[in-house]
Amino acid sequence: MKNTEKELTDIAKNIKLLVLDVDGVLTDGSIILDNEGNEFKSFHVRDGHGIKMLIKAGIQVAIITGRHSKVVERRAHELGITEVYQRCHIKAVALDHIIGKFELTGKEVAYVGDDIVDIPIFKRVGLSVAVNDATAETKANALMVTRSRGGRGAVREVCDFLLKAKGLWEPMTGEYFET
Repeated sequence: MKNTEKELTDIAKNIKLLVLDVDGVLTDGSIILDNEGNEFKSFHVRDGHGIKMLIKAGIQVAIITGRHSKVVERRAHELGITEVYQRCHIKAVALDHIIGKFELTGKEVAYVGDDIVDIPIFKRVGLSVAVNDATAETKANALMVTRSRGGRGAVREVCDFLLKAKGLWEPMTGEYFET
């Protein structure tokens, strides 16, 4: 049985770090390569704004991905994400490093993934989130499944949920509603 909205909100109140996979989470999972060896990825601007609001609100954001891409480094830099771990085939090692660095517990971490390689991380964090188009096994092992697809606003959905659960939505968005 999946957790209720209230149970998820109670879990989210304790989150101090959001960790994101890249391919299939921050992107739609497509990897485009050209004949010169360049790699292209498409990121959703609203996901980026959600990440910036989280960081502004004092919630740390990190990236852990199995692949390496210069475009991921660039996008992370643009968003102010300083904790970027690429070529992580055992993501738990990177997660343990980040948790130790920020002196957190697993319960204070949310993780967003899309594939079975993310399931071991789900078991170590307080809030495990699968994007809507994740594999069936991944969704079955997540506490929360987004309405949006990976690379299409799923990360923004998680950011907004965390800000609202922690009572930070109004302080982060109030300026947009002023007349």
